[in-house]
Amino acid sequence: MFTGIIEEVGKIRSVTPTGSGSRLTFFARAVLSDITLGASIAVNGCCLTAVNFGDDWWAADAVPETMNRTGLGQLIEGDPVNLERPLQSSGRFGGHIVQGHIDGTTIIEQIEIQDDDSYRFSFALESEWEQYVCHKGSVAIDGISLTVASVSEDTFEIAVIPHTWSSTNLSNLTKGNLVNVEVDILAKYVERQLTMNKAINLEVE
Repeated sequence: MFTGIIEEVGKIRSVTPTGSGSRLTFFARAVLSDITLGASIAVNGCCLTAVNFGDDWWAADAVPETMNRTGLGQLIEGDPVNLERPLQSSGRFGGHIVQGHIDGTTIIEQIEIQDDDSYRFSFALESEWEQYVCHKGSVAIDGISLTVASVSEDTFEIAVIPHTWSSTNLSNLTKGNLVNVEVDILAKYVERQLTMNKAINLEVE
């Protein structure tokens, strides 16, 4: 489990096709301090497994479905990526529950700088997960735990403080870029429970 608090911004070292998908290699520092083979690391919010590593790099394999259904398939050498290790039992829970299971992708529709040097991002609201996005709710964008500032019929907005802007890949993104989205798992649990309760009530009636 992750929390959406990015530890460092790494870079794509290489993307190499394999017989069963792709091998992605990343330059990194902080997440390598205790890395082991089989360790989980979130890359732009997508949980990957370390299959090899060196002094300043690590590698993971991704199947075609992962490459096609997330933004990982569009990454090229030199691209910045958000990296986070799983939460330790003794760690602080600074963001929200992030599983590393991407629900889909969306497009950045607008980036506006505000008077207080913060930024406001507008994203397309996709029908497959729009019911889980609500005002003041949590959402992970490229693995970053963020709060929804507003929701309209076909878009949602988030406000980004200067620290988050400078310590994640957000400062490298532009209008039209594709980002990974993971909605709040708690919203899914609530929906599931309500659906089950409704079914039980119908049976009773």
